[in-house]
Amino acid sequence: MAKTSPTSALPVNDMVCFAAYSTSMAFTRFYNPLLKPLGLTYPQYLVMNVLWAEDDVNVKTIGEAPHLESNTLTPLLKKLEAAGHLTRTRDPADERQTRIRLTPTGRALQQQAAHIPGCIVEQLGCSIQELQDLIQQLTSVRQALEAQ
Repeated sequence: MAKTSPTSALPVNDMVCFAAYSTSMAFTRFYNPLLKPLGLTYPQYLVMNVLWAEDDVNVKTIGEAPHLESNTLTPLLKKLEAAGHLTRTRDPADERQTRIRLTPTGRALQQQAAHIPGCIVEQLGCSIQELQDLIQQLTSVRQALEAQ
């Protein structure tokens, strides 16, 4: 890493935030051709993964895992509903809550997307243990930043 004085700018390639940002952008570019045949964007894929793991949940629960805000999540859910992948209904126990449920089409999409994690592992050329370690490190970084 380049040495800097208190008044000098840090070169962008030496910034951890740039490494994280550019890696995130590269992941999105890599996912795009994998998701296009499914008719999904990367954020929609994240939402579908949450639902494939746990169906019939409220909107707040869906937003927690991928860290999506309500103003981002609502349009995503509307588009996924229009595509026939899920339904949105008011929770009879609490009318303020919206329940999200997969449709048979949305559930079937899981099988069509089953190859995607393997594509990532293959592209990165890492062992599963190395990927788990990386996930743990990145999660620790995110949690430290969110503790502000």
